[in-house]
Amino acid sequence: MLRTPICDLLKIEHPIALGGMGSATSPQLVSAVSNAGGLGALGCHYLSAEQIRERTATIRRQSNKPFGLNFLLFDVLADSFAAALELRPAVMQFAWPRPEQELATYFERAHQAGCMVTHMVATVPEAVRAARAGADIVIAQGTEGGGHVGWIASLPLIPMVVDAVAPTPVLAAGGFADGRGLAAALALGADGILLGTRFLATVESPLHPNFKQAIVESDGHDTQLSEIPDIAAGLVWPGAMTRSRRNRFIERWAGREWALRRDRATALERLNAARKSGDVEEGPLSMGQDAGLIHDIPPAAEIVRRIAAEAEEIVARKMPSLIVESRESKRSVSQGTP
Repeated sequence: MLRTPICDLLKIEHPIALGGMGSATSPQLVSAVSNAGGLGALGCHYLSAEQIRERTATIRRQSNKPFGLNFLLFDVLADSFAAALELRPAVMQFAWPRPEQELATYFERAHQAGCMVTHMVATVPEAVRAARAGADIVIAQGTEGGGHVGWIASLPLIPMVVDAVAPTPVLAAGGFADGRGLAAALALGADGILLGTRFLATVESPLHPNFKQAIVESDGHDTQLSEIPDIAAGLVWPGAMTRSRRNRFIERWAGREWALRRDRATALERLNAARKSGDVEEGPLSMGQDAGLIHDIPPAAEIVRRIAAEAEEIVARKMPSLIVESRESKRSVSQGTP
């Protein structure tokens, strides 16, 4: 079995985590990932304290394994955060603070409640800030991921973050969907991966079936970064853009963001209706470029086991087979040279 320091730290079997994707997570999805040996995570942003209590209780009825509760710091609700701390999940997860926010305050309260702390970042300075504030694990997210992301790609970002925050362990996020991605993340110095888009296309995902199918049908080239979904929702994410499927909704407002701000109420009403009806052309679908690697809609547990097995095969068998002794080494051995 493939095991990294993060497995021991989080008390999980596989170094695979579910992204805390707000309304795109559910107790069923969280418990399925955790029961399979990964780390499930419930997105708590904009949930009331009572909703967090109810959904956490559902998770615990379905699983006795570790899971996390995820918060967006730039718009965290005090009552909801306090309720989450009272529930004492294994992990409190944070992301997207405002520049002036003091991370240590949130991290210390989580630690006092007996929780581990993860923090997602999109740049090296953010990673250093999180590590200095006391994060137990830093999540480095590349721009390939779906939803809210920064500008730098996973390939350079992950090793830079690993170097900058060592010995704090790092989870890699953004563009990971299979065992090859996990093996690559380990080669870059990370101790595991966090996935969003791959878990959206699962049986337990709360997405409308049409949106799940749109992910499966994607070739990975049909996403773009924009502020359009956030403008429609009336939100401002500090330092983030949204990667979503390019569709009629996005194309209608691209270059006309000023008009979207003027007509936001009407646009939001239509957008919400499209989400409910499963209209993939009028409803925004946050998904990463790794959608091109996703070809089925299996149970979430199968995804965890499949990724772990694929990565183990690569690390244990394929990579060692690439090492070939040089002629000089062979000659030294045959001649008895030490």
